[in-house]
Amino acid sequence: MKKRIGLLYGGKSAEHEVSLSTACAVTQALNFSEYEVYPIYITQEGEWRKGLELQAPVESIEQLQIESSTDEELSNNITNFLISDSDSTDEESTLDVIFPVLHGPNGEDGTVQGLLEVLNLPYIGNGVLASAAGMDKVVMKQLFAQVGLKQVPYVHFIRREWQNNQQKWLDNVEQTLNWPVFVKPANLGSSVGISKATNREEFIEAVNFALKYDRKIVVEQGIKAREIEMGVLGNDEPKCSVAGEIKPLKDFYDYQAKYKDGNTAMIIPAEISTDIEKTMEDMAIKAFKVLDCAGLVRADFFVTDDHEVLINEVNTLPGFTPFSMFPLLWQHTGVSYPELINQLIELAIERHAEKQQLQYKMD
Repeated sequence: MKKRIGLLYGGKSAEHEVSLSTACAVTQALNFSEYEVYPIYITQEGEWRKGLELQAPVESIEQLQIESSTDEELSNNITNFLISDSDSTDEESTLDVIFPVLHGPNGEDGTVQGLLEVLNLPYIGNGVLASAAGMDKVVMKQLFAQVGLKQVPYVHFIRREWQNNQQKWLDNVEQTLNWPVFVKPANLGSSVGISKATNREEFIEAVNFALKYDRKIVVEQGIKAREIEMGVLGNDEPKCSVAGEIKPLKDFYDYQAKYKDGNTAMIIPAEISTDIEKTMEDMAIKAFKVLDCAGLVRADFFVTDDHEVLINEVNTLPGFTPFSMFPLLWQHTGVSYPELINQLIELAIERHAEKQQLQYKMD
């Protein structure tokens, strides 16, 4: 029997197009002889639309932009909409697992994961807690600090604090950090809304830009370091991929470099010592566990000239685009793209079965 996969993508966040690109790439990785794939599209306005079963990999993101749901009655009942295909509400048509590739808020932040938990549906990737904590860079940094993970110095504030006393936060940043700094929306990924600032004027401009995307801002110390990433895969016994280095040809690894022009060198495996790689593995696993992650994360590190390893962040839903590091890391580790998808599906089913067993014992 083929497993029935609900591919959930799109969404209301600024990373809508990233999600479409990821969904397109996922269809190209899935083995259609093993899986039935049902597209579930969320428009930028937040409308849920379901398409007919895909018969072959999608060649362009335009094919995923479903004009309307194939069954309006189902789309008005979120439970039936998610668990049934377009032609039937029979038990046999229930989806075996949901594959959310929703990047950013209202997708990667635990909101959709909470919906899937309430509907008792297996889904790929991290749960509510890990997704929410991993999306909020400030909360993530605070949890990392609790288990002693080394990080760059940072400052954070919310929109109202900035509006009420801009001078205070300008002084705070200059007293705590040194120029240059990186200004980021706390709850966004894919380098959206991020700017580098080398003085007060640039900093004010960067904060106002980041506030277009989030009410909470994190300001990180800019440092001279190599950017090295590592994939983590698993549930209770996670394992790490080889390390890979990002070498952007621009000033930093921004949205354009990640998803548009591919104007970035990826060195896999990274040219690092065995000791540094072991340190990264230990830190990646510790970060995975403190957030209570499941399925997958990509852990991002800085390695300084004096060989100090600092964790930057973890991405609880790394992309699967042709330019994405996560699948490339596993490919170089010996896990092909299709096998990576297979493992994620099995991990999702395994985690769901464990939850069901716990519920059964409670009953």
